[in-house]
Amino acid sequence: MSGSAFAVTHHAFSSGAGRTSDGNGSHASTLKSPSYTKSVSWQHYHELNGRLSELLSHIPLEVMATCDRIISLAQERLGKLQDSIYISLTDHCQFAIKRFQQNVLLPNPLLWDIQRLYPKEFQLGEEALTIIDKRLGVQLPKDEVGFIAMHLVSAQMSGNMEDVAGVTQLMREMLQLIKFQFSLNYQEESLSYQRLVTHLKFLSWRILEHASINDSDESLQQAVKQNYPQAWQCAERIAIFIGLQYQHKISPAEIMFLAINIERVRKEH
Repeated sequence: MSGSAFAVTHHAFSSGAGRTSDGNGSHASTLKSPSYTKSVSWQHYHELNGRLSELLSHIPLEVMATCDRIISLAQERLGKLQDSIYISLTDHCQFAIKRFQQNVLLPNPLLWDIQRLYPKEFQLGEEALTIIDKRLGVQLPKDEVGFIAMHLVSAQMSGNMEDVAGVTQLMREMLQLIKFQFSLNYQEESLSYQRLVTHLKFLSWRILEHASINDSDESLQQAVKQNYPQAWQCAERIAIFIGLQYQHKISPAEIMFLAINIERVRKEH
């Protein structure tokens, strides 16, 4: 990701909470607070409990209740979110309100990308600003729609805000490579485009975590390569780019799945 995007995003979210799952699905205790009672693992219990206590000490209850409403709405639309969203989003909104009252505006350099790549979360961010305005009488700037959306993406993916910014940057780069390869004008409402974006999102997370999919039939890979040669070539070029820029080797299985999704979009053009 670019230095400016990283710097702004890190500044905006350096106080946010990170992962809450221990990766094994084990949960041993709960945080006890009205509307904030969520199961968490022992590994992160004390950290989250300490941050929650800090929130309770300096954030007005009306702000916490407003954020609780936003999170409940997000859970209805998106499904399960990481427990840390109760801390990170509330903390962010409180500081956003303070910045607004002090006339300190923080631009979001990824706003346009977030709107394109995470439409559901972006819409929830817009609704969140409406809720904040109605309940707290504060009209936050549109840049905050993007920041709130990033919190929601992070809460779905078990990452932190810097991870989300990195994933968004990588998704944009891969979409641009595909677009220029085939001179495409993306039909962003199409199912094929949405599938491609979803695939790129999970692929980006795996790349940044240096994970990979390796389990696939070699004969199937050859079939995809033969039937979709242009898409396969594009996927290979992306793999070369990833290797050079992110020091991560994409497996043949990853190239195959990427080529399949590229072909769907290419055929629509």
